Amino acid sequence: MPESLTFINTSPLLYLHQVEQLPILPKLYGTVIAPAAVAQELSVGRERGIDVPELNGLHWLQIRAIESALAVPNVVDLGRGEAEVIALGLQNPSGLLILDDQLGRRIAALSKLRYTGTLGVLVKAKQAGYLSSINSIIAKLQTKGMWLTPAIIQTTLELAGEAEK
Repeated sequence: MPESLTFINTSPLLYLHQVEQLPILPKLYGTVIAPAAVAQELSVGRERGIDVPELNGLHWLQIRAIESALAVPNVVDLGRGEAEVIALGLQNPSGLLILDDQLGRRIAALSKLRYTGTLGVLVKAKQAGYLSSINSIIAKLQTKGMWLTPAIIQTTLELAGEAEK
């Protein structure tokens, strides 16, 4: 079981749902917390016909409001979900953030917050024995619209022990 709080943004929830890997989150992290903005973003996605997870059915996911709007980083190019995940991280500095957005990750790093992304979750699941392989899952993520460079894919496969020699 995890030793700290875990906060998740929209894209990891969306992508893990779309590749049928959402159940690995509670196995790896126990209870996962999403800010209210993430629930709102997923709701908007559902209204637009996007295949998004039904949050009410996820007993391991808690939706949490931000304590103060002042805690939310005011960065123009940062989405509301990313900003609120970072705010939760700033309020709970020992926590882990799960977010994919490059700018969000940069801000998390500058704030000295721990973070990972969708691919990091898959690597951890492989290392923990919950997945036998992640190569096909990565390919499926790409078909779902996740933008991944060949270098990112290669590094991820190396971390998972699946890189071709």
